[in-house]
Amino acid sequence: MSTQKHELFGHPRGLTLLFFTEMWERFSYYGMRAIFTLYMVNGLLFSRAKASEIYGSYTGLVYLTPLIGGYVADRYWGNRKSIVAGGILMAIGQFFMFGSASMYQNVGLATALLWAGLIFLIIGNGFFKPNISSMIGQMYTEKDKRRDAAYTIFYMGINLGAFLAPLVCGFLGERYDAAGTPLPEYFKWGFLAAGIGMILGTLLFHVEKNRYVVDPDGNAIGDLPNKAVEASKAGDSAAASGGGGLDTRQLLMGGGLSVVLFLVFWKVLSFDVIGAIIYGTTIAMMTMIITDSSLTKIERDRIIVIYVSAFFVVFFWAAFEQAGASLTFFAEEQTQRQIGLNIPVWLVHVVSLGLLGVLYWAFNIIRRHFEKLDGLSLLLYVFILGPALFLIYKNIDLLATGQSAISADTIPASFFQSINAVSIVILAPITAAIWVALAKRKAEPNSLIKQSLGLIILALGYVVIALGVKGLGLDSKVSMFWLVALYVIHTIGELCLSPIGLSLVSKLSPMRFVSLLFGVWFLANAVANKAAGQLSGLYPPAGREYKMAMDNGIDETTYRGILEGTIQPTPEQVEVATANAIPLEYPNFFGPVKDLYQFFMIFVMMAGVAGLILFLLSFPLRRMMHGAD
Repeated sequence: MSTQKHELFGHPRGLTLLFFTEMWERFSYYGMRAIFTLYMVNGLLFSRAKASEIYGSYTGLVYLTPLIGGYVADRYWGNRKSIVAGGILMAIGQFFMFGSASMYQNVGLATALLWAGLIFLIIGNGFFKPNISSMIGQMYTEKDKRRDAAYTIFYMGINLGAFLAPLVCGFLGERYDAAGTPLPEYFKWGFLAAGIGMILGTLLFHVEKNRYVVDPDGNAIGDLPNKAVEASKAGDSAAASGGGGLDTRQLLMGGGLSVVLFLVFWKVLSFDVIGAIIYGTTIAMMTMIITDSSLTKIERDRIIVIYVSAFFVVFFWAAFEQAGASLTFFAEEQTQRQIGLNIPVWLVHVVSLGLLGVLYWAFNIIRRHFEKLDGLSLLLYVFILGPALFLIYKNIDLLATGQSAISADTIPASFFQSINAVSIVILAPITAAIWVALAKRKAEPNSLIKQSLGLIILALGYVVIALGVKGLGLDSKVSMFWLVALYVIHTIGELCLSPIGLSLVSKLSPMRFVSLLFGVWFLANAVANKAAGQLSGLYPPAGREYKMAMDNGIDETTYRGILEGTIQPTPEQVEVATANAIPLEYPNFFGPVKDLYQFFMIFVMMAGVAGLILFLLSFPLRRMMHGAD
């Protein structure tokens, strides 16, 4: 059989399998993320601060547990078992979330189910996340020029999942009545869709992994622990028990330091348990690596550069990850999402015919590439036939009912989270072309300057939204243009910083510490996500809080006076406020945060100042790279 029969679109079919497996996992993650804080606030009636804290703890641990999951895969399970185990655990987690949202009226039970769901999601993500991308390169020979294109295609799978998830889960789970009041009973369907997506991805991988996830010689990839594979290739049994650059004594010392730092953050500095774990682990790992006696001066200098870069990355992601928390609150309450669009039915028919033509073309391509029906081809057919049948059904229904137009009145707040994924697909090639053009003119900035530009561009996005909300009243809303502009600008900043940072770590890391230093990089992301939740908790009381206060007998003037500190709340008012999660004071960040303008300016200052400092530091730090940049 020709090589082409084993390929699809010029690449091994295993790439298509991993593409869809990752796409469904990202669909699950971003679908849940799109409605997570909205569910906690509107379903469980948590305060925004509490919902933000939980959101930050969850997303922070999502970046921490892959260190453990990667270690288990390397030492014991191999990539395949880790991916299947992680997928099953995450699906169980999403179904716990579905159960929580189904029982939202029983807050105690719903909260318990929510915590159970988050635990399964966090642990499952730890097994899944670090293992799937590592198998892509092994499907190609070292000299195969298609490897870079393969990672680009895989990256598109991530963004396809991130784009579709908020649209599907948001459409199913985020609903409002005619007065604009949230309908909590719908959140469960968004979580259920996320769980089904995870089941589809995991089942597909489990059924077809032996057939398609193979190297060019047909050998299984990821079936054995990575350390055992390395030892087999090297013919050295000692490799299987290596420490990845650190010996047992250092690992024990690092573990002990983590415990000490955890206790300091928790008991002395009064951090919450999750924050203490994340911050303590990060500092311990960084200390453990930089104090290794085998490091040369050049290696230590380069590692310091990585640490400085990782430190500033925290400021970027802490501001960027407001997308799932404060920016979602803003989209729901302070953004004009009513569009009042009436689409003529004849236009729907014309567009549907065009889409059906595209789907038929794709169907024929799949049919030519697969001689027999298997799990992968079946998924591709379902991916094509599902939308086709839906389009046919909707068009027949429109003809039967005699409608002349379709009304699209309001955009769900969660939909805005899809903007980043679309913007990445559009802007990534443009950004890459700009760097190439500058390199040809010998004017390309170094990695640290690119990162500083990312921070400054991020700050610019918050300048835009801050100007949009300046002077905004409690019941006023801004045009969605301001939020769309922010997300597009933030994507440009992300493209300057995120891929550049990973490249910097790979260039500067000593070979024996590459995995650990990538671990440090992702721990910086864990710190940032935890901080993002804490910063989102600074979101000032707005229309929702004022309405809740008035519904519970505290008029607007009195409530404003209580927030300002000019009126002392009565014991009855304190009791009512506590029972209904109504804040009685402004959040404090070097002073009270009284309105959205002040809130967004926090991120302008934080990211902008960090960007300027990193820009100034980039010149001495470049010398510490010793030519590696």
